[in-house]
Amino acid sequence: MASCWDRRRFLASVAGTVTWPTHGWAAAGAPDFLAATRDLDGWYRLVGLGADGDLRFQIDLPSRGHAAAAHPNRPEAVAFARRPGVFALVVDCAEGRALSTLEAPPGRHFYGHGAFSADGALLFTTENAFETGQGRLGVWDATSGYARLGEVASGGIGPHDVRLMPDGRTLAIANGGIRTHPRSGREKLNLATMRPNLSYVRPDDGTLLETIEPPHHLRLNSIRHLAVGSDPTVAVALQWQGDPADGMPLLAFHRRGDAAFRWAEAPAHLLAAMSGYAGSVAFDRSGTRAAITSPRGGRVMAWDVVGGNPDVWVRPDVCGIVADDTGWIATDGHGGVISLDRRLTATKAIRHESAFDNHLVSLHKHS
Repeated sequence: MASCWDRRRFLASVAGTVTWPTHGWAAAGAPDFLAATRDLDGWYRLVGLGADGDLRFQIDLPSRGHAAAAHPNRPEAVAFARRPGVFALVVDCAEGRALSTLEAPPGRHFYGHGAFSADGALLFTTENAFETGQGRLGVWDATSGYARLGEVASGGIGPHDVRLMPDGRTLAIANGGIRTHPRSGREKLNLATMRPNLSYVRPDDGTLLETIEPPHHLRLNSIRHLAVGSDPTVAVALQWQGDPADGMPLLAFHRRGDAAFRWAEAPAHLLAAMSGYAGSVAFDRSGTRAAITSPRGGRVMAWDVVGGNPDVWVRPDVCGIVADDTGWIATDGHGGVISLDRRLTATKAIRHESAFDNHLVSLHKHS
């Protein structure tokens, strides 16, 4: 289902015709990473971190945050509320200050993630049309104060994460398959019939280009988070809605045109140690290895994209993960910021007096 928003804005965006009067990321001295936190005093904040893990800024949030989307050109990001929140905060990352707040329209709430169009003219947000249970992508005009332009269908129920594909014209969407309603909090309302999928959508007109579902015996594996390689392989992190001890695979790969997911395999006892929950996913900078985290299992696992058994690193409540020059940076719920090499050996760690939430957002590609 397409909306009536002006598709010419999108076509202009991917053609690169929009110019920005502000300086870019490289001139801004901006942070390398963003993360939502909860301080010891109970305050929720968005923080900017340098490559060394040091704090660059912190901004108060109205309630618990989740993830953020970084503008591709200017030192700006949009931080999202945790589901079923309705706020998104536009942040100046150069000065470490909030610029404005977006609110989900009536009948919608955010899922905690978003993505910009190739040149940043548009922001796309994953949303729940909670009275019908339909997944939606909100479309916002980043050239005019983030005015709401409309929405398109996400291709499924419970769209959580969204990523722009390297072609600059296609969005990959993690439709988790789980229906929720704000009146029921975070209760899962349709486990008996849930059907998660990875959808590829053309946002200019809402065309659903391709949809991939797990096989039937894995239909309780909710697709939550995505990472996109340059080739472009999509890495999919999942959360199993059955018994956590089942030891189901929690990472899969997909390339457009493939008929099925390719599952990252591991011995059953290693998968069971993840407690059925992958919290974040990231490729390393080479694009040849992908890592998932499990705060419930206290594990990070990393696989070569071509296959083989994973490397494993144990860390209580670890969840955020992004690539850096030597491997990955991970964060945990105890304030830790840890450098890991490509084989998951910890090389450096510092600690802040706050708890990091689920995601660490890299600004590296914007510098």
